[in-house]
Amino acid sequence: MPEQPAQFRSIILAGERPGGSALSHAFNISASVMVPVAGKPALVHVIQAIKDSLKANGGIICGPAANIVESTPELKSILQNPDHEWLEPATGPAASALSALENLKHYPALLTAGDHALLTGEIVDEFCRQALSQDPASSSYVGAKYDFVIGFVPYKLVHATWPESKRTVLKFSDGGYCGSNLFAVLNPKGLNALDFWQQAEADRKHPWRIAGRFGLVALLRYLFRRMTLEEALQSLSTAAGCRIGHVVLDFARAAVDVDSVEDQQLAERILSI
Repeated sequence: MPEQPAQFRSIILAGERPGGSALSHAFNISASVMVPVAGKPALVHVIQAIKDSLKANGGIICGPAANIVESTPELKSILQNPDHEWLEPATGPAASALSALENLKHYPALLTAGDHALLTGEIVDEFCRQALSQDPASSSYVGAKYDFVIGFVPYKLVHATWPESKRTVLKFSDGGYCGSNLFAVLNPKGLNALDFWQQAEADRKHPWRIAGRFGLVALLRYLFRRMTLEEALQSLSTAAGCRIGHVVLDFARAAVDVDSVEDQQLAERILSI
């Protein structure tokens, strides 16, 4: 049977924090996505994972900023990749994703991070397969069961694989989960999730404003671990004004992005095995 053409186009978010991150300062480089992992910048590993995947192909690399690109010859060379167009980042990850989607003009779209150095084509394909299996009968995705899909990794799996690794864990009544930095925007309505994310970024110094968007009952249920992951996403869907679903990935490495010195060292160990 002939291979099915890739359905997803990809967006790699590669912006840098103003003034640089602790990681970029530790390695004396201008952008965190250029941190070396197993002899290659993290961004190169992400680009390769998209290239190796069967369900996603090139698209847009959003960031780093033009002045960083111009002052970093190696980064400038990487961004010559014919499969991806470079785009100036916006003021934050959500705004950058919205800008990239406006330029991409394609659904379904895969969002990931430029520091996701342990990403592989296999992980990309499994995420995309599960995201689309939410409604296999739909060909346009406009009528899909969900508009926006988030990838999670069971914390038990991550902890069993690397018990020494400290990870951010979302705790629900049915278990703990780590993020995977993989998101699917299946149709234009999924942009509402990114709008909500952008509002949350703006309110990051005012957590009760964020909490207020969900309602006190939902917030208390989460805090006391009385809410399942599915129930939490239903509350998020209501707050964001679109249908948000999730997939579970059985790849511990999908939970690791290289945004700290400790994670860089972990990624080095994993890729040296």
